[in-house]
Amino acid sequence: MQDLLNAATLGSIYLLFALGMALVWGTIGILNFAHGATFMFSAFIGHMVSKETELPFLGVIGISVLVGAVISSLTQLLAFQPILKRSKSQHAAEMRILIGGIGVAAIPLALAQRETRSSPFGFNSSYKSEVFEVLGLRLTTTSAIIIVAGLAIGVGLTVWLRRSRQGLALRAIGVDAETSAGMGVNRPLLAFTTMAVAGGLAGLAGALLTFHLGAIAPETGDQLVIKAFAIIVLGGLGSMLGTVIGAYVLAGAETFVLVMNWGTWVDAVSFGLIFLILLARPQGLLGRKEVRRT
Repeated sequence: MQDLLNAATLGSIYLLFALGMALVWGTIGILNFAHGATFMFSAFIGHMVSKETELPFLGVIGISVLVGAVISSLTQLLAFQPILKRSKSQHAAEMRILIGGIGVAAIPLALAQRETRSSPFGFNSSYKSEVFEVLGLRLTTTSAIIIVAGLAIGVGLTVWLRRSRQGLALRAIGVDAETSAGMGVNRPLLAFTTMAVAGGLAGLAGALLTFHLGAIAPETGDQLVIKAFAIIVLGGLGSMLGTVIGAYVLAGAETFVLVMNWGTWVDAVSFGLIFLILLARPQGLLGRKEVRRT
């Protein structure tokens, strides 16, 4: 049961990180490889501010979320949107956006590495995590916040995309951008807002992981990008509920490998599981088969 609790905490971190990538990729069609740098740099700015003055828990969270939203919005405004305007079609822009995202990610990574000399960094905060024992299980306040936040935001985004008018507009863009634009959907504005939300989620995940571990390294975001990519493909592109399930499946597989003392096989077994699932269901667990009309 303790291992399941640890897997739930890890899965919630994966989920908070992957939700932003899934939201952007599944709706406006942008695979943002700068998402990991946004995650890391948001926590890094929280670290820099907390070096000057001790901050409460919500203060650090607020700074990280705000910085993540600003960085992601600027990335859309200054990098991805110009690429889209200069491309003949969305399909032609995909590879350029992918490369552009990698280039954008190098800037905050280099800044953080230079300032920290590639050493892990944490927060100077008045918040101190407490440990509770419930039915023999050890649960920290940070883990409880992470699990509740992950599940609440994951379910909330899923319901919002399915039930709200803005969610319907975003899903319409993901299906047919040209037709949705003809029906009055403002794609640039929705894309800007979606990127801001995704960046805020990355900042939240960065702050919570730093509180949970005590410190993260500048390269931590790059490692999570690959895991988030696998989670989205496993759950099914365009399905937020699939992303929720995929995050916990991946975290459960990794925890099982660690419990069995196969630590060096974590990535191999985890991604091997994804490979086997995709052989049986290429569109992912909850994804739909793609239909191309000519």
